[in-house]
Amino acid sequence: MAADYDELRSDVKESQNDSLEAVKSASAPDPQSVVRELDGDDSGESGDLPGGEILTGELAVQVIPQGDDEFVCQSCFLVRHRSQKAVEKDGNAYCRDCEG
Repeated sequence: MAADYDELRSDVKESQNDSLEAVKSASAPDPQSVVRELDGDDSGESGDLPGGEILTGELAVQVIPQGDDEFVCQSCFLVRHRSQKAVEKDGNAYCRDCEG
């Protein structure tokens, strides 16, 4: 007897048919109600941060200039130590992580 290995098992066929019937019977929301719901949501325009706190002061960040023994990878744009330099193509340096 020859067996058709590409044919689905009977239990899989039944579960697929059940799933298809569930999808067909599910009621989709009205497109107009979705648009009204999205229009009513103005949370992105209020200027509040997701955590609920409002930042009023300035943030101070100390910027350290690139050192003589560092380079900027032209793929990931991270400042790396010269020991991480893998290859230099056309005047562009790439780190070991990005050389591939």
